[in-house]
Amino acid sequence: QVQLVESGGGLVQAGGSLRLSCAASGRTSSNYAMGWFRQAPGKEREFVAVISWSGGHTDYADSVKGRFTISRDNAKNTVYLQMNSLKPEDTAVYYCAASGSIATITGGYWGQGTLVTVSS
Repeated sequence: QVQLVESGGGLVQAGGSLRLSCAASGRTSSNYAMGWFRQAPGKEREFVAVISWSGGHTDYADSVKGRFTISRDNAKNTVYLQMNSLKPEDTAVYYCAASGSIATITGGYWGQGTLVTVSS
């Protein structure tokens, strides 16, 4: 089992920045791909970004490309999401996910989420 705990959410004005963190604990000896998803009020959960175990491969949703950056520190079992140039439409609960591969990321472990609110 792997436990994921997100942090770093909050209220920010449009154009501002936030950095989310997701700390993994438990069975962290395995090599997990990790990702970020988000769910806005009244909408389906959607993919934001994903990173491979080595960090050598990343992928982003078109809506966040050029503004968000995913990274990881395996020594700390932590993945980050740096969010710049935030827009009101980025408002959502952001969830961290981990799985054995990028392809199975939605079927793995999930955190409880952290709320990001972007005011206009």
